[in-house]
Amino acid sequence: MSAPFSWIRPEPWGIHVVPADIWVDPSRAVPRALVTHGHADHARGGHGATIATPETLAIMQLRYNTSAGAAPAAYGESVSLGGGVTATFLPAGHVLGSAQILLEHAGERMIITGDYKRAPDPTCAPFAVTPCDIFITEATFGLPVFTHPPISDEISKLLKSLKDNPENCVLVGAYALGKAQRVIAELRAAGHHDTIWLHGAMEAMCRLYEEHGVALGDCRLVSDAPSKEAMRGSIVIAPPAALSDRWSRRLPDPITAMASGWMQVRGRARQRGVELPLVISDHADWNALTATILEVNPQETWITHGREEALLRWCQLNQRRARALALVGYEDEDD
Repeated sequence: MSAPFSWIRPEPWGIHVVPADIWVDPSRAVPRALVTHGHADHARGGHGATIATPETLAIMQLRYNTSAGAAPAAYGESVSLGGGVTATFLPAGHVLGSAQILLEHAGERMIITGDYKRAPDPTCAPFAVTPCDIFITEATFGLPVFTHPPISDEISKLLKSLKDNPENCVLVGAYALGKAQRVIAELRAAGHHDTIWLHGAMEAMCRLYEEHGVALGDCRLVSDAPSKEAMRGSIVIAPPAALSDRWSRRLPDPITAMASGWMQVRGRARQRGVELPLVISDHADWNALTATILEVNPQETWITHGREEALLRWCQLNQRRARALALVGYEDEDD
């Protein structure tokens, strides 16, 4: 008789579902892949066949020009993978289309979360707590020091800076997939309905979000502004790399902001020359990570891509079986 969960094999470049010969979020091209979401450290082109949510497949087509072998799986839909394995995609609350993947085989249930958060987000479906035997969790912010404030507090800081400096614009660095759209949607929810100006790299992804039902309001390209003066008293959103780029010179006296969970680390903000750090994360913080493990209540927790040691120690102190996985290619670029 085989050992429990011997059908799942963590490898450095991804998680191999052996009976179905399929990989989850592999960092290299494989014949068959399950993909949790569209960020570059989880999704890539070159797979022979890709199973993911329709939104993730659309994001992959936009970012990596992938179309061959795309097989959509809606939330809650179970897909037979072969070898007696089924996969069910469940909301992860990370970005548009992000999913946890529930794998079932021979009466055993494993959930691979990819990246996830528990905080509300108007741009994507909320995380679905689902019981399982083994729970594979990220640990990007897996240290007790990381406790993310309510996003409403950070949006209020942004709007106050805008109000206090009407002769400037506020330039917000935010990643093009997920973070930018969430910031825009939260600004709209807070009552800010003025034009928001976008770096050209933001346009296509914002359009994709709107095509999938996420209303972003009046967003225009900086390159279409009639003059620099037209952007005074406005919010501009650009990729983080553009904050110190020559591109920013076309803006009227910008106040530099950055939306990231890493802005809680003052040294990172200073290093990037950020005047207005906004602690806005699309990952679970320490309290959310530990609370989720308690809610899911697995027999064993596997921890990956992040600060594995502290979360592993927390599991041990709380009499919970756990292990750290050594996967390569996972980064914090999306936060």
